[in-house]
Amino acid sequence: MASPPRQLVIGIDCSTTACKALAWDADGVAAAHGRAPIPLDNPASDGWQQHALDWWHALGRACQQMMQQLDPRDDILAACITHQRETVVVTDPHANPLHPALVWMDARCRPQLAAATTTFGAQHLHQLSGKPPHTTPSLYKLAYLFQQQPALCTPSARVMDVHGFLVWRLCGQFSTSLASADPLGLVDMQRGCWAHELLAWLSLDERQLPTLVRPGQVLGQLRPAAASHTGLPPGLPLVAGAGDGQAAGLGAGVMAPGRAYLNLGTAIVSGVLSHHYQCDNAFRTLYAANGDDYFLETDLQGGCFTIDWFIDHFLCYGTDNSRRGEVLARLEQEASRLPPGAQGLVLVPYLNGVMNPFWDANAAGLSVGLRGHHRPGHMYRAIIEGIAFEQRLHTEGVEAAAGAIAEMVVVGGGARSDVWCQLLADVLQKPMQRARGVETTALGAGMLAAASRGMHQTLAQACAAMGGSGRRFEPGAQQQRYNELYQQVYRPLYPSLRGPLAKLSALASTGAG
Repeated sequence: MASPPRQLVIGIDCSTTACKALAWDADGVAAAHGRAPIPLDNPASDGWQQHALDWWHALGRACQQMMQQLDPRDDILAACITHQRETVVVTDPHANPLHPALVWMDARCRPQLAAATTTFGAQHLHQLSGKPPHTTPSLYKLAYLFQQQPALCTPSARVMDVHGFLVWRLCGQFSTSLASADPLGLVDMQRGCWAHELLAWLSLDERQLPTLVRPGQVLGQLRPAAASHTGLPPGLPLVAGAGDGQAAGLGAGVMAPGRAYLNLGTAIVSGVLSHHYQCDNAFRTLYAANGDDYFLETDLQGGCFTIDWFIDHFLCYGTDNSRRGEVLARLEQEASRLPPGAQGLVLVPYLNGVMNPFWDANAAGLSVGLRGHHRPGHMYRAIIEGIAFEQRLHTEGVEAAAGAIAEMVVVGGGARSDVWCQLLADVLQKPMQRARGVETTALGAGMLAAASRGMHQTLAQACAAMGGSGRRFEPGAQQQRYNELYQQVYRPLYPSLRGPLAKLSALASTGAG
């Protein structure tokens, strides 16, 4: 007997390296999924770009794959997008890109960052946008782009985040979510609107940016051409989403202060809710996906990126993804046999610079203690230990400003590793609760769609019904050893070398190093 038709919602996660589309039922079970990769270009040592049309093509392929797995009788209620943040594209008035999108990792804007800080003051920029001055927010990337390509800065140009670009192409509405746009660094966080003084500094007008709406609001309906591109039904409601960090927090069940999520992805991102607006160098402040609260977030840009970098460029596997699983399994097995401290090897994972708590554009990765007996397994263990030490530094900063965190929910690809989850529990001296599934970001988008279209009456009910927990990792016997390594070695390491790193960066930028 054929199964009865189901009510489903679609969560689309357009991340840095791939677009994923998942169909969720009312219990948070994925009925179908699709995935398509997105190329990432590295045209300069600190330059990272993508073609925005690659987002669009990947979204189409991912949705088509997903739809092929569904019963034509299934009732799809709505779709919602979550996405990589701070990545920005400039288009013409018809959403045709005029230049490659600058990705969140792009750091070519150091001179423009310095100019903005001189003009407005670091404290004012932080209080206004919720983000301390750093190369990550799009404000500084756009200043760099307009200086390099002044022809782009015209009244007819349009400036969009990833969410806004895809929304326009799907339903023809020039709109985006507040929780999608605010990572750009162009939003007045206390007023909930574009910050006019920052737009004026860029020679932009508010009409050149999308209309800002609350997460969970219906933005429009899928146009026939977009339905043909994606395989989704024409007229499907599109619900305003949130950036991937906020969506992952929602999907992990972070609905109140005191419980944080920890996403072990390309970047290592953690976040906790706050009922009131606050700023501190220990975190950046965002809008929460629930549309009511704020999200205090830490971000290590050199997360699983560091592992990929090590495998691709030092173990020389490059783009041979067919062996990646085998290589990771071997590295994890080797690392699991090593003691805390990787036999004298420590790594500071600042390969993409550092945001909180130092906000230093000159920061770089450090490998200290390297000796002849060290092998790839030692380096892998030093990488995941370094990420764990850095996360402890982040979490302590958030707790000092916003109160104790009793538990962390671990999500993302790295959460599959028992070794890594236990190591995090030992280093942070906190329980690590693995989420039920790894696609928590797309699940958060699905929850927004479910609450918006009546699958669940409220977002809290959607979160309770569609979320879930997996294995729990308690701090173990190694926590004291890790505490010694953190306090005596890791914590003072980067501050002691900050001056030489700044000089090294200056020499490299002038071609002298």
